[in-house]
Amino acid sequence: MTVRNESPSRIEPGKREGETPLSTTADAPSGPQAQFLAHLKDGRFMIQRSRSTGRYVFYPRIAIPGSGETDLEWVAASGLGTVHAITVNRAREGAYNIALVDLDEGPRLMSRIEGVETVPIGTRVQARIVTLEGEPAIVFDPVGEKN
Repeated sequence: MTVRNESPSRIEPGKREGETPLSTTADAPSGPQAQFLAHLKDGRFMIQRSRSTGRYVFYPRIAIPGSGETDLEWVAASGLGTVHAITVNRAREGAYNIALVDLDEGPRLMSRIEGVETVPIGTRVQARIVTLEGEPAIVFDPVGEKN
């Protein structure tokens, strides 16, 4: 359902001039990234899924790569995943890792594995929301041994 916007400042892809989603208000975050961060601030790890194909996507976007489907909805992520790759950066301030994690839903994202310097590829991990530099972020904790 849409409502008329008497003074559209920008036309979103897939929308006709003068229309905006009903859920848009002055307080609602605009854009997929802003919506993702708002969910994190509410303590919810949400990712997008196509209503027509069931395909999950991450990072937040307005259309599915390749197909261009725009019927994306926000759904709760299980938070479970598997480490695809990991590297350790060492600096004077200490060491930290950067990992690529394949979520059980399919998308791959970059994050950190907390509480350890490194883990074997294939390690199962669980997402957790933390605050980094004043903003909510997803980090992972190991949950079991490599299969």
